[in-house]
Amino acid sequence: MDKNSSLKLGYTNRSNLKMNFLEVLLQDIGEYILLMKRVIAKPKNKAYFRKQLVDEINVLCINSLLIISVISIFMGAVITIQTNLQIENPLLPTWTIGFVVRQSVVLEFAPTIVSIFLAGKIGSHIASEIGTMKVTEQVDALETMGINSASHLILPKIIASSMVNPLLIIISIFLGLLGGWGACEFLGTIPSSQYIEGIRSWFESRDIYYALVKAFVFAFLISSISGFWGYKTTGGALEVGKTSTKAVVSSSFMILLFDLIITEIFFG
Repeated sequence: MDKNSSLKLGYTNRSNLKMNFLEVLLQDIGEYILLMKRVIAKPKNKAYFRKQLVDEINVLCINSLLIISVISIFMGAVITIQTNLQIENPLLPTWTIGFVVRQSVVLEFAPTIVSIFLAGKIGSHIASEIGTMKVTEQVDALETMGINSASHLILPKIIASSMVNPLLIIISIFLGLLGGWGACEFLGTIPSSQYIEGIRSWFESRDIYYALVKAFVFAFLISSISGFWGYKTTGGALEVGKTSTKAVVSSSFMILLFDLIITEIFFG
């Protein structure tokens, strides 16, 4: 085979790979939309649905509170120390550090970074739970009994995440700022009074709305995408692990994509 034939074969293979990737991507998007149409359905047994909702709030959200609190406190302290090291300039007032920490925590760290962490914790749990039910034919049993399995399994998770995750983000913001104050008070980074003055300076309520909108959208993406991959699971235990990984990766990617879109809508 000559050089030109080898180059043509390489271009052809790359083109085929691109086409296959696009076909799979479009197929997954179509299946996701069709599944969401099934998920968004009125529950038949409202009392049982409320019980499911409370259980999901506890399992998916409340159990994440401790680790989110620890991460937020330490990250707030680290951001304060790093900011102080980076902007040591006699022309800048000390309270600027508090302002920068507040903006970093409110705009990006709490809603985005914490949501990516939740994608790993909550997303893998949802995908593995539904995937295990799928491969053990429990989902087929629900369909046999005339139950909309997609709505029965995924809808409570979506509503629970969308309700509670914004609250977790608010707690993360508060604890992140508290961690920054702790770095000032106990590590002597800057005077805590200057830090508090910076937190209070140039505050806009739009920043909080922005963080809450992102938290709500990210919660929906995490729960719905993870539910989709879990519901799509076929095979055995090995495939459950693979779909859990796909759920986390897909959710994290969509969080970053919608982070860009929402930022452009609010501040573009």
